[in-house]
Amino acid sequence: MASRELAAKPKVRSRKDGAAVPLSDRDRELLNLMQGSFPIAERPYAEIASQMGIPEEEVLADVQRLLDDRIIRQVTPIYDTRAFGYGSMLVAAKVDPEHPWRAAKIVNSHPGVSHNYLRNHDFNMWFTIAVEEDSQLGLQGTLDVLQERTGAESIRQLPTLQLFKIRMDLEMQGDTDSLASQGKVEEAVELERQSYDQFDRDVVVATQGELPVVSEPWAGAADQLGIPVDDLLAHLRGMQERGLLRRVAGILFHRRAGFSANGMGVWKVPEEQIDQIGPEMAAFRGISHCYQRPTYEDWPYQIFTMAHGRSKEECDAILDTIADRFPIEERATLYSSTEFKKVRLLYFTDDFRTWERENAGV
Repeated sequence: MASRELAAKPKVRSRKDGAAVPLSDRDRELLNLMQGSFPIAERPYAEIASQMGIPEEEVLADVQRLLDDRIIRQVTPIYDTRAFGYGSMLVAAKVDPEHPWRAAKIVNSHPGVSHNYLRNHDFNMWFTIAVEEDSQLGLQGTLDVLQERTGAESIRQLPTLQLFKIRMDLEMQGDTDSLASQGKVEEAVELERQSYDQFDRDVVVATQGELPVVSEPWAGAADQLGIPVDDLLAHLRGMQERGLLRRVAGILFHRRAGFSANGMGVWKVPEEQIDQIGPEMAAFRGISHCYQRPTYEDWPYQIFTMAHGRSKEECDAILDTIADRFPIEERATLYSSTEFKKVRLLYFTDDFRTWERENAGV
């Protein structure tokens, strides 16, 4: 398969505490369960312990150790940005390749920027940004401010047109063949705003951020809301059914967990085949995110697939397997060399309005 040559390779910066940490087989089993099967239950760690056949107190101790060792980033509810009416998109920017941190600090200051990476392309800064639905600036106005302040030569807006997959589960026990294999093909994910009320907002504010590593982690949020834990859990399950809550999960530090490489595979797919090929690409186990995005004259790729591997070679193997499966002549892979920012978005805070007031006077 033909591949475009990528340009403007950035300087690679080392990251503090970024090296992989040795993990036991039990650690790997636990991390798989924490990522993919964390239950919405009064005593979720007891349920995980039951699946593993060990005492609850050992699971709690192991999870705390993995947090302290920076293997687990946090255990948290993952809410759906678009379902709550936030405008969001992926953005590619051309910033000064000699001093990308200068631009990164400005971009990172926006509370709606959850991910920001340096990648090996002329468009070298890639970040996701969200704004509240009552934002005075909106997405376009916010990007105008960021472009002016960073001095970015060019910006490409890459909103999600179709979402085929968004689920960041690292296969801790799988090998390369497993990561390059295909699972169940699912339909595209709903992207529309969902209805929600003030109590839904209150639940989000009470539960977002780090879930405490204790036997009954929901008790504090239930007390804050003035309701029994069972009522909170039933409401969370209802929010999940309505598409407001995607899941609760342990989020990992990729490199510390052994996944040192992530490659953004981008594909020029015939328009009439996107609806069929997109879900099939998303089904590969080594792919965490898969989207259809708009094209530009200097950016012909519609489908984006994020591959995660323990090495660049493993990412390449995942993406090469996909390339062998489909009749695609133009593709490219963009690798990240620096993680400028990666956080969970916090909803319904004053930070968005404060940023707009301080940076744009609105």
